[in-house]
Amino acid sequence: MKKFTFAAIAAVAAVMMWSCGNGTPKANLKSDVDTVSYAIGMAQTQGLKDYLVGRLGVDTAYMDDFIKGLNEGANAGDDKKKAAYYAGIQIGQQISNQMVKGINHELFGDDSTKSISLKNFMAGFVAGTLGKGGLMTVDSAAQVAQDMMRTIKAKNMEKEFGGNKKQGEKFLAENAKKEGVKVLPSGVQYKVLKEGTGAIPADTSRVKVHYEGKTLDGKVFDSSYKRGQPADFRANQVIKGWTDALTHMPAGSTWEIYIPQELAYGERQQGADIKPFSMLIFKIELLEVNPKK
Repeated sequence: MKKFTFAAIAAVAAVMMWSCGNGTPKANLKSDVDTVSYAIGMAQTQGLKDYLVGRLGVDTAYMDDFIKGLNEGANAGDDKKKAAYYAGIQIGQQISNQMVKGINHELFGDDSTKSISLKNFMAGFVAGTLGKGGLMTVDSAAQVAQDMMRTIKAKNMEKEFGGNKKQGEKFLAENAKKEGVKVLPSGVQYKVLKEGTGAIPADTSRVKVHYEGKTLDGKVFDSSYKRGQPADFRANQVIKGWTDALTHMPAGSTWEIYIPQELAYGERQQGADIKPFSMLIFKIELLEVNPKK
């Protein structure tokens, strides 16, 4: 889950330091201090309008209202009550304009008809801020949020891409009946194209392999053969389906393996070609186990 912060508040606070008056102040540069004060104030606004529009969502049609709030904030001095109120306004606007929008996009993608509950978000936010009255601890909330976001995203992905899962399951059910196809306990299927007699890697072994990966429709999405150089990695540094196949495969072998979607990338999309819930087909040629550098 992405972490959303309030660091942007500092930029606005820095600008507020240099403003004064109830309306648009009039410059009166009678001394060096007057001049440097004006120059510093002007210099602090570099990029401010873009920041206000791009990051804070301020409509430039309401700049008079921004200036009014700016002056009120600057003239609050060390009034702690007003400072707390203005901080609440700033953070509340960031919740509205940035946090909720960002969370909605992470959960629901481009579906603008769906949103988290602002009421419940604020209930949790306030309880966490005050440190009392919460239904869970802040630490447990972070874990619950992460788990629930993963669940919700998976459900949304399955609605959109569930057909890929069904196609893969149908293919694997039929493929398992074909001559020469063997099934590992994990559900990975393989067909021996060339039988090797070398060492079988452990999951921590380094291996050197040539490979080609295809989607169910036959599209090649990755190939070490095309790159002209074999890959070198630890057997447990790849998707689970690969690890399972490699740890049953003698060096010198060439297998075609058929990986169920849950042992590949599951609900995640990988690049442009591998859609969520896609089973994958690989030709793997295990060249060496623990190759010398």
